[in-house]
Amino acid sequence: MKKSLRFCVLLALAAALLTVSAFADTGPKAQLKVLVKNAPEEPYYLDLLEKGDYQGHTYGSGDGDDTYSGLDWSYSEEEIAALDSELLDALRAAVPEGWHACTAQGTNGAPMWGDLIGSDAGGVRLHSFRYHGVPDTYRIILVTKSGESWVSGVLHRATLQSSATVDWTARIANAPSPAMAYALQFLCTLLPTLLIEGLLLFAFGYRSKRSWLVFLLVNLVKQGGFAVYLAVTVLNHGVSGWSLIFYIPIEVIITLVELLLYRRLLTEKNKARAAVYAIAANLCSAVFGLWLIDPLWHFIVSIS
Repeated sequence: MKKSLRFCVLLALAAALLTVSAFADTGPKAQLKVLVKNAPEEPYYLDLLEKGDYQGHTYGSGDGDDTYSGLDWSYSEEEIAALDSELLDALRAAVPEGWHACTAQGTNGAPMWGDLIGSDAGGVRLHSFRYHGVPDTYRIILVTKSGESWVSGVLHRATLQSSATVDWTARIANAPSPAMAYALQFLCTLLPTLLIEGLLLFAFGYRSKRSWLVFLLVNLVKQGGFAVYLAVTVLNHGVSGWSLIFYIPIEVIITLVELLLYRRLLTEKNKARAAVYAIAANLCSAVFGLWLIDPLWHFIVSIS
Protein backbone atom coordinates (compact mmCIF):
# COMPACT_ATOMS: atom_id res chain seq x y z
CA MET A 1 0.00 0.00 0.00
CA LYS A 2 2.74 2.47 0.94
CA LYS A 3 4.62 1.71 -2.28
CA SER A 4 1.51 2.35 -4.36
CA LEU A 5 0.91 5.67 -2.59
CA ARG A 6 4.51 6.74 -3.17
CA PHE A 7 4.18 5.77 -6.81
CA CYS A 8 1.01 7.87 -7.17
CA VAL A 9 2.69 10.88 -5.57
CA LEU A 10 5.73 10.54 -7.85
CA LEU A 11 3.41 10.19 -10.84
CA ALA A 12 1.59 13.38 -9.85
CA LEU A 13 4.91 15.23 -9.49
CA ALA A 14 6.10 14.05 -12.90
CA ALA A 15 2.83 15.07 -14.53
CA ALA A 16 3.02 18.50 -12.89
CA LEU A 17 6.57 19.01 -14.18
CA LEU A 18 5.51 18.05 -17.69
CA THR A 19 2.55 20.39 -17.42
CA VAL A 20 4.85 23.39 -16.85
CA SER A 21 6.33 23.12 -20.33
CA ALA A 22 2.98 22.35 -21.95
CA PHE A 23 1.19 25.24 -20.24
CA ALA A 24 4.08 27.72 -19.97
CA ASP A 25 2.09 30.32 -21.82
CA THR A 26 -1.49 29.13 -21.33
CA GLY A 27 -2.01 29.76 -17.63
CA PRO A 28 -4.01 32.65 -16.21
CA LYS A 29 -3.03 35.99 -17.74
CA ALA A 30 -3.60 39.57 -16.72
CA GLN A 31 -6.98 40.74 -17.96
CA LEU A 32 -9.05 43.89 -17.60
CA LYS A 33 -12.62 44.17 -18.81
CA VAL A 34 -13.94 47.70 -19.26
CA LEU A 35 -17.75 47.92 -19.39
CA VAL A 36 -19.18 51.17 -20.82
CA LYS A 37 -22.68 52.12 -19.68
CA ASN A 38 -24.64 54.70 -21.69
CA ALA A 39 -22.00 54.37 -24.42
CA PRO A 40 -21.78 57.12 -27.06
CA GLU A 41 -24.19 56.60 -29.94
CA GLU A 42 -21.49 57.68 -32.39
CA PRO A 43 -18.26 55.77 -33.16
CA TYR A 44 -15.62 56.02 -30.44
CA TYR A 45 -12.35 54.44 -29.34
CA LEU A 46 -11.51 53.48 -25.76
CA ASP A 47 -8.03 52.65 -24.52
CA LEU A 48 -5.99 52.17 -21.37
CA LEU A 49 -3.35 54.69 -20.37
CA GLU A 50 -0.14 53.76 -18.60
CA LYS A 51 2.17 56.18 -16.84
CA GLY A 52 5.25 57.32 -18.75
CA ASP A 53 5.90 58.28 -22.35
CA TYR A 54 5.76 55.60 -25.02
CA GLN A 55 9.27 54.46 -25.95
CA GLY A 56 8.52 51.53 -28.24
CA HIS A 57 9.49 47.93 -27.56
CA THR A 58 10.87 44.91 -29.38
CA TYR A 59 9.22 41.52 -28.95
CA GLY A 60 9.63 38.16 -30.57
CA SER A 61 12.93 37.14 -32.12
CA GLY A 62 15.01 39.56 -30.06
CA ASP A 63 17.14 40.53 -33.06
CA GLY A 64 16.18 44.18 -32.70
CA ASP A 65 14.29 44.33 -35.98
CA ASP A 66 10.78 43.49 -34.82
CA THR A 67 9.33 46.49 -33.03
CA TYR A 68 5.59 46.18 -32.53
CA SER A 69 3.05 48.83 -31.63
CA GLY A 70 -0.06 48.13 -29.61
CA LEU A 71 -2.06 48.01 -32.84
CA ASP A 72 0.25 45.35 -34.30
CA TRP A 73 -0.45 43.11 -31.32
CA SER A 74 -4.18 43.75 -31.22
CA TYR A 75 -5.21 43.71 -34.88
CA SER A 76 -4.35 42.08 -38.19
CA GLU A 77 -3.00 44.21 -41.05
CA GLU A 78 -6.45 44.27 -42.65
CA GLU A 79 -8.09 45.32 -39.37
CA ILE A 80 -5.52 48.07 -38.82
CA ALA A 81 -6.19 49.38 -42.34
CA ALA A 82 -9.92 49.48 -41.54
CA LEU A 83 -9.48 51.54 -38.37
CA ASP A 84 -10.45 55.21 -38.41
CA SER A 85 -7.11 57.02 -38.69
CA GLU A 86 -8.58 60.39 -37.73
CA LEU A 87 -10.13 58.93 -34.60
CA LEU A 88 -6.83 57.23 -33.75
CA ASP A 89 -4.98 60.53 -34.16
CA ALA A 90 -7.58 62.27 -31.97
CA LEU A 91 -7.13 59.64 -29.26
CA ARG A 92 -3.36 59.97 -29.30
CA ALA A 93 -3.61 63.75 -29.21
CA ALA A 94 -5.90 63.59 -26.16
CA VAL A 95 -3.45 61.50 -24.10
CA PRO A 96 -2.36 63.64 -21.13
CA GLU A 97 1.30 64.48 -20.63
CA GLY A 98 3.24 61.81 -18.78
CA TRP A 99 1.02 58.95 -19.98
CA HIS A 100 0.76 56.78 -23.11
CA ALA A 101 -2.04 54.80 -24.78
CA CYS A 102 -1.42 51.07 -24.46
CA THR A 103 -3.25 50.02 -27.64
CA ALA A 104 -3.19 53.11 -29.86
CA GLN A 105 0.54 53.51 -29.13
CA GLY A 106 1.90 50.47 -27.30
CA THR A 107 3.36 49.15 -24.07
CA ASN A 108 6.95 49.69 -22.97
CA GLY A 109 7.29 46.32 -21.27
CA ALA A 110 5.39 43.13 -21.98
CA PRO A 111 2.87 43.21 -24.86
CA MET A 112 -0.90 43.54 -24.50
CA TRP A 113 -3.91 42.84 -26.69
CA GLY A 114 -6.39 45.71 -26.60
CA ASP A 115 -9.89 46.34 -27.92
CA LEU A 116 -10.44 49.94 -29.00
CA ILE A 117 -13.88 49.35 -30.52
CA GLY A 118 -15.55 47.02 -28.04
CA SER A 119 -18.59 44.79 -28.52
CA ASP A 120 -22.20 44.77 -27.37
CA ALA A 121 -22.76 42.82 -24.15
CA GLY A 122 -26.31 42.99 -22.84
CA GLY A 123 -26.88 46.75 -22.91
CA VAL A 124 -23.28 47.77 -22.27
CA ARG A 125 -20.21 48.06 -24.43
CA LEU A 126 -17.43 45.65 -23.47
CA HIS A 127 -13.73 46.28 -24.11
CA SER A 128 -11.15 43.61 -23.31
CA PHE A 129 -7.48 44.19 -22.50
CA ARG A 130 -5.36 41.13 -21.80
CA TYR A 131 -1.93 39.56 -21.56
CA HIS A 132 1.10 40.40 -19.47
CA GLY A 133 1.31 44.07 -20.50
CA VAL A 134 -1.99 45.10 -18.87
CA PRO A 135 -0.90 47.83 -16.41
CA ASP A 136 -1.53 47.53 -12.68
CA THR A 137 -2.12 51.30 -12.41
CA TYR A 138 -4.00 52.86 -15.30
CA ARG A 139 -6.40 55.48 -16.59
CA ILE A 140 -9.14 55.09 -19.21
CA ILE A 141 -9.42 57.36 -22.23
CA LEU A 142 -12.48 57.64 -24.49
CA VAL A 143 -12.61 59.77 -27.65
CA THR A 144 -15.63 60.10 -29.95
CA LYS A 145 -15.84 60.74 -33.68
CA SER A 146 -17.31 64.20 -33.09
CA GLY A 147 -14.25 65.22 -31.07
CA GLU A 148 -15.36 64.71 -27.46
CA SER A 149 -12.65 63.27 -25.23
CA TRP A 150 -12.52 62.16 -21.61
CA VAL A 151 -9.83 60.72 -19.35
CA SER A 152 -10.62 59.00 -16.07
CA GLY A 153 -8.80 59.38 -12.81
CA VAL A 154 -6.13 56.91 -11.78
CA LEU A 155 -7.45 53.37 -11.20
CA HIS A 156 -5.78 50.26 -9.82
CA ARG A 157 -6.16 46.65 -10.89
CA ALA A 158 -6.67 44.80 -7.62
CA THR A 159 -6.24 41.26 -8.97
CA LEU A 160 -4.73 39.49 -11.95
CA GLN A 161 -8.09 39.53 -13.73
CA SER A 162 -10.33 42.48 -12.95
CA SER A 163 -12.89 44.87 -14.42
CA ALA A 164 -13.81 48.54 -14.49
CA THR A 165 -17.08 50.31 -15.36
CA VAL A 166 -17.38 53.59 -17.25
CA ASP A 167 -20.57 55.64 -17.24
CA TRP A 168 -20.21 57.89 -20.27
CA THR A 169 -23.19 60.07 -19.39
CA ALA A 170 -21.85 60.81 -15.90
CA ARG A 171 -18.22 60.83 -17.10
CA ILE A 172 -17.08 58.59 -14.24
CA ALA A 173 -15.16 55.31 -14.00
CA ASN A 174 -15.13 52.87 -11.12
CA ALA A 175 -13.20 49.69 -10.40
CA PRO A 176 -14.53 46.95 -8.09
CA SER A 177 -13.51 47.17 -4.47
CA PRO A 178 -10.55 44.94 -3.55
CA ALA A 179 -12.88 42.78 -1.47
CA MET A 180 -15.15 42.16 -4.44
CA ALA A 181 -12.20 41.56 -6.75
CA TYR A 182 -10.69 38.98 -4.40
CA ALA A 183 -14.08 37.34 -3.93
CA LEU A 184 -14.48 36.95 -7.70
CA GLN A 185 -10.95 35.62 -8.00
CA PHE A 186 -11.76 33.12 -5.25
CA LEU A 187 -14.76 31.93 -7.24
CA CYS A 188 -12.59 31.56 -10.33
CA THR A 189 -10.43 29.04 -8.48
CA LEU A 190 -13.16 27.40 -6.40
CA LEU A 191 -15.75 26.68 -9.08
CA PRO A 192 -13.49 24.77 -11.53
CA THR A 193 -12.17 22.75 -8.58
CA LEU A 194 -15.66 21.82 -7.39
CA LEU A 195 -16.68 20.89 -10.93
CA ILE A 196 -13.71 18.66 -11.75
CA GLU A 197 -13.19 17.10 -8.33
CA GLY A 198 -16.93 16.65 -7.79
CA LEU A 199 -17.27 14.69 -11.03
CA LEU A 200 -14.34 12.52 -10.00
CA LEU A 201 -15.81 11.99 -6.53
CA PHE A 202 -18.96 10.65 -8.15
CA ALA A 203 -16.91 8.51 -10.56
CA PHE A 204 -15.01 6.99 -7.62
CA GLY A 205 -18.31 5.80 -6.20
CA TYR A 206 -18.88 8.23 -3.32
CA ARG A 207 -22.60 8.85 -2.90
CA SER A 208 -23.30 9.50 0.79
CA LYS A 209 -24.17 12.93 2.14
CA ARG A 210 -21.27 12.67 4.57
CA SER A 211 -18.77 12.12 1.75
CA TRP A 212 -20.04 15.13 -0.15
CA LEU A 213 -20.03 17.28 2.99
CA VAL A 214 -16.39 16.32 3.63
CA PHE A 215 -15.60 17.11 0.00
CA LEU A 216 -17.19 20.57 0.20
CA LEU A 217 -15.61 21.52 3.54
CA VAL A 218 -12.12 20.38 2.50
CA ASN A 219 -12.31 22.32 -0.76
CA LEU A 220 -13.63 25.48 0.87
CA VAL A 221 -10.72 25.47 3.33
CA LYS A 222 -8.22 24.54 0.61
CA GLN A 223 -9.36 27.15 -1.89
CA GLY A 224 -9.59 29.80 0.82
CA GLY A 225 -5.96 29.19 1.74
CA PHE A 226 -4.97 29.05 -1.92
CA ALA A 227 -6.72 32.38 -2.56
CA VAL A 228 -4.77 33.98 0.29
CA TYR A 229 -1.55 32.57 -1.15
CA LEU A 230 -2.36 33.99 -4.59
CA ALA A 231 -3.35 37.34 -3.09
CA VAL A 232 0.04 37.82 -1.44
CA THR A 233 2.11 36.44 -4.32
CA VAL A 234 0.87 36.89 -7.88
CA LEU A 235 -2.61 38.42 -8.07
CA ASN A 236 -1.36 41.95 -7.52
CA HIS A 237 1.59 41.62 -9.85
CA GLY A 238 0.57 39.32 -12.68
CA VAL A 239 2.27 36.12 -13.73
CA SER A 240 4.46 34.86 -16.54
CA GLY A 241 4.61 31.35 -17.90
CA TRP A 242 7.54 30.56 -15.61
CA SER A 243 5.44 31.56 -12.60
CA LEU A 244 3.66 28.25 -12.99
CA ILE A 245 6.77 26.58 -11.56
CA PHE A 246 5.91 28.12 -8.19
CA TYR A 247 2.48 26.49 -8.28
CA ILE A 248 4.05 23.03 -8.19
CA PRO A 249 5.17 23.05 -4.51
CA ILE A 250 1.77 24.42 -3.48
CA GLU A 251 -0.09 21.81 -5.51
CA VAL A 252 2.09 19.05 -4.04
CA ILE A 253 1.44 20.28 -0.50
CA ILE A 254 -2.30 20.53 -1.18
CA THR A 255 -2.32 17.02 -2.65
CA LEU A 256 -0.52 15.54 0.35
CA VAL A 257 -2.78 17.32 2.84
CA GLU A 258 -5.91 16.23 1.01
CA LEU A 259 -4.56 12.69 0.77
CA LEU A 260 -4.26 12.53 4.56
CA LEU A 261 -7.63 14.19 5.14
CA TYR A 262 -9.54 12.08 2.65
CA ARG A 263 -7.99 8.83 3.90
CA ARG A 264 -9.24 9.72 7.36
CA LEU A 265 -12.59 11.36 6.55
CA LEU A 266 -13.88 9.64 3.39
CA THR A 267 -14.96 6.48 5.18
CA GLU A 268 -17.59 5.38 2.67
CA LYS A 269 -14.90 3.43 0.78
CA ASN A 270 -11.52 2.03 1.83
CA LYS A 271 -8.49 4.22 2.51
CA ALA A 272 -6.68 3.18 -0.65
CA ARG A 273 -9.51 4.45 -2.84
CA ALA A 274 -9.68 7.72 -0.89
CA ALA A 275 -5.93 8.22 -1.36
CA VAL A 276 -6.03 7.54 -5.10
CA TYR A 277 -9.01 9.88 -5.43
CA ALA A 278 -7.14 12.70 -3.64
CA ILE A 279 -4.17 12.44 -6.03
CA ALA A 280 -6.27 12.08 -9.18
CA ALA A 281 -8.65 14.91 -8.22
CA ASN A 282 -5.89 17.40 -7.48
CA LEU A 283 -3.91 16.56 -10.59
CA CYS A 284 -6.97 16.92 -12.85
CA SER A 285 -8.21 20.14 -11.23
CA ALA A 286 -4.73 21.71 -11.47
CA VAL A 287 -4.47 20.94 -15.19
CA PHE A 288 -8.04 21.54 -16.33
CA GLY A 289 -8.41 24.59 -14.10
CA LEU A 290 -5.97 26.38 -16.38
CA TRP A 291 -8.39 25.92 -19.25
CA LEU A 292 -11.54 26.65 -17.29
CA ILE A 293 -10.52 29.81 -15.47
CA ASP A 294 -10.64 32.11 -18.51
CA PRO A 295 -14.17 31.29 -19.79
CA LEU A 296 -15.38 31.15 -16.20
CA TRP A 297 -13.99 34.62 -15.57
CA HIS A 298 -15.75 35.90 -18.70
CA PHE A 299 -19.02 34.63 -17.27
CA ILE A 300 -18.45 36.14 -13.83
CA VAL A 301 -17.55 39.53 -15.31
CA SER A 302 -20.65 39.45 -17.51
CA ILE A 303 -22.92 39.13 -14.46
CA SER A 304 -21.04 41.47 -12.10
